[in-house]
Amino acid sequence: MALQPLHPDVGLERFAIVHSPGLKSSNIPLGSGRYFMVTEDTNERPNEMPSDATVPKVVVSRISLYLRELQRLQSAGKETISSSQLGTLLGFSDAQVRKDLGFFGQFGYPGVGYRCDELINAMRDILGTNQSWPVVMIGAGNLGLALLGYKGFGQQNFSIEAAFDADSKKIGKVIQGIQIQPLNELSKTVKTKGIRLGMVVVPANRAQEAANDLVKAGIEGIVNFAPVTLTLPANVQEVAVDLAIELEQLSFAVTSILNRPTDQPSDPHDVLTNPPTVSPHQRD
Repeated sequence: MALQPLHPDVGLERFAIVHSPGLKSSNIPLGSGRYFMVTEDTNERPNEMPSDATVPKVVVSRISLYLRELQRLQSAGKETISSSQLGTLLGFSDAQVRKDLGFFGQFGYPGVGYRCDELINAMRDILGTNQSWPVVMIGAGNLGLALLGYKGFGQQNFSIEAAFDADSKKIGKVIQGIQIQPLNELSKTVKTKGIRLGMVVVPANRAQEAANDLVKAGIEGIVNFAPVTLTLPANVQEVAVDLAIELEQLSFAVTSILNRPTDQPSDPHDVLTNPPTVSPHQRD
């Protein structure tokens, strides 16, 4: 797969596809309205299940990891980095880094590598975090309060602008500068503040109801912290965050190492080198 800018001055604004046999191409809107031409190579990857936007979800997950690491390096004063260096820091091969970036364009300079600031800006364009994203949250329990106080959202241009709860004892309280509102104000608040993303931070038995309220209010994407699968319209995206599942994956990895025969060498890339994939509208 190869993507090239139409003109050197265009940068990331538009990309033209480099056609080859067996390629299917499509214009995929990403970020804040910028477009990338993304392809699925059906000949070379016959067993790979593409995402709805033809870019595998695991690739998008790794792009987020690359972005975090680049931001850390930039804050430490590093200006350039190679694919080998970036891959080593995160437990991936240099070929994997180049392949992931290749889904979205050509980056880097011969003999120099990648300029951190340029690659950070490009990844923000890809992920859509080059703009501010106000978020609404339903559920002001212990986890909800912790999320309201989490400073990492702002670093990636997300901010919780409104929080709601069904408990009358919580309504009216101000947490981290956000006043807890009753659910009957949800639709008006979402429209007034132009909110498109929401979070469900309620017990499992109330998660579907909370999700329904968000959908009715016009929310387009939901992060679900409840350990239950939501039923959502096809045009509403879901990312499920289940910490118990993540711990299960960790326990499996640790158990696998403990049960490995002593004469079998350990490969650090066998476990936990790939981030968990997220599936729009469903959890695998």
